[in-house]
Amino acid sequence: MFTTYFKMAHHPFSEELPVERFLKDERITQGLARLEYFAKEGRIALITGTTGVGKSSLIRLFVHHLSRHLFQPVYLYLTHVKTTGLLNLIVSGLGEMPKRGKDRLFLQILEKTKKTELTTLLIIDEAQLMQPESLTDLRLLVSSVIGEKPALKILLSGQETLRDQLKQAARADFVNRICVRYHMPPLSKEQTVAYLDYQLRLAGASEKIFEPEAKQLIHDYAGGIPRDINNIATACLINAATRNLQKINDHLVNETMVEFHLP
Repeated sequence: MFTTYFKMAHHPFSEELPVERFLKDERITQGLARLEYFAKEGRIALITGTTGVGKSSLIRLFVHHLSRHLFQPVYLYLTHVKTTGLLNLIVSGLGEMPKRGKDRLFLQILEKTKKTELTTLLIIDEAQLMQPESLTDLRLLVSSVIGEKPALKILLSGQETLRDQLKQAARADFVNRICVRYHMPPLSKEQTVAYLDYQLRLAGASEKIFEPEAKQLIHDYAGGIPRDINNIATACLINAATRNLQKINDHLVNETMVEFHLP
């Protein structure tokens, strides 16, 4: 494996990196600041961005730093279900057996979240796949605690199409309750270089494995999307190791990119 060839302690571009190894770039810092405010003051937060841009990494860092003495996070991502199915998933995430009937599910969620001293933080990933009626249900769950200390907070995370869905007039009541909105941008060219260097050093390797022109080219091909950067950099390392090369230049990056074109 290329990690042995380059004498790396671990895979530098794996998506399974522990949160302690995440690079807190400006985008992450800005996102965390908004989510920390949401945790203290808000009821609904919205994170959007193209697929692979780092929304999940941001959420993982946010949850990692949450006080377990104050919050109970519940994470859902199977959002492409009917509205009753989503309520069922929420109840199951709270550790209870869902009851029959939408009205009973509503009461079950409200009663369960109010019984605990912890604030339930409902994190809904891939929120762009939700049924429109589900947004109404979520709004009602949050609205039911107005005037009291919120027992339930909702964090929606989704692709850019989620923003378009929320612009519809029918979603105005939900949007008005969003206290934090953050659209996560891709990495700039400078941030991509810093990201590549950071992950290589963290793995015990030299950032000079990739020549400067190669790093710039990886950014251009990936468009600054971290997941694509990871995939391209990994493919380049594999390619270099199989050819017994110690350096990755722009020519090797171009050759490697042929693998990414589907027939």
